[in-house]
Amino acid sequence: MGRAPPVIDFTPFYGEDKAARSQLEEEIRNACLDFGFFQLRNHGIPEDLQRGILRSQMKSKTNTTKMLVNLTAAMNGYDLRTLKSSPKGDLKEGYFLAQDLPLDDPYVKARKWAQGPNKYPSEVKEPSTWKKTVDDYHSVASRVAKNVLSVLFDTLGGGMSFWMSFASIQLPCFVCFIIPHRTPMLRRIGAHTDFGAVTILLQDSTGGLQVRDRKTEEWVDVEPISDAVVINTGNLMMCWTNDRYVSNLHRVINKTGAERYSVPFFFDGNPDFLVKCLASCIEEGSVAKHAPLTVSEWMEGRYADTFGGSKKATKEMVEV
Repeated sequence: MGRAPPVIDFTPFYGEDKAARSQLEEEIRNACLDFGFFQLRNHGIPEDLQRGILRSQMKSKTNTTKMLVNLTAAMNGYDLRTLKSSPKGDLKEGYFLAQDLPLDDPYVKARKWAQGPNKYPSEVKEPSTWKKTVDDYHSVASRVAKNVLSVLFDTLGGGMSFWMSFASIQLPCFVCFIIPHRTPMLRRIGAHTDFGAVTILLQDSTGGLQVRDRKTEEWVDVEPISDAVVINTGNLMMCWTNDRYVSNLHRVINKTGAERYSVPFFFDGNPDFLVKCLASCIEEGSVAKHAPLTVSEWMEGRYADTFGGSKKATKEMVEV
């Protein structure tokens, strides 16, 4: 029988108990080695904000036909793209949002990857409340992602300067995913790995997320826990660790026939940061498995590979 990812209490991160902090690092290290996934409790996202961001999706659902707009230069807006590897397409829809930057921001003017102003929908009820909710969630989730990454880098010997350089300029994006009502047991989101550093997933009580157990090769349910978020490491973490930490396959299956609401938050860091294998992850006599490249180079390539089109076309799609 497949093993479910562990549930980890993040409370020691905010305390002064060094032994408890060391135990926390060990639990997260083991989860990254074995699963690439874990559920996190006491993470720092208030419950009322979690409920609020999920409610915002339900409010926007009734207006999706009016929100069918192309992704903007900052990779935000309403989206129905499917994975190139899924021949039948994914049964999902979502609204992409990122860090809201003005057009005169230096990174926007330099046409950096996925940097620009957000496109907030005006069709939802109480658009100002909707905007405040998603902006607040983005801010808090960014902070939690940085906290999780600081622990991850501690487990790898990356050091504070390494972490601060990567997290100094944010390339985080989150998606309010709506899984429409369909026949039960249909695939909603095909098997895939995430592109960036870490993902924080807030899911409702519907369930459906499954993770691949790499030892048994079985698909294992990640049952929703009301006070927890799901954390998984992305492809960038495999580059840093020479594939030591796992970027694991996962998918969403409709088991109930009900709509499923979730908020995946992708934290990818400084687009100019050069990602290369950490010295602590290269064993004696071995070499780095992945060539060094910047975050933006990696993300552009992965978007092109996954959603189709060339790197050039993908770059043009996201530039201001």
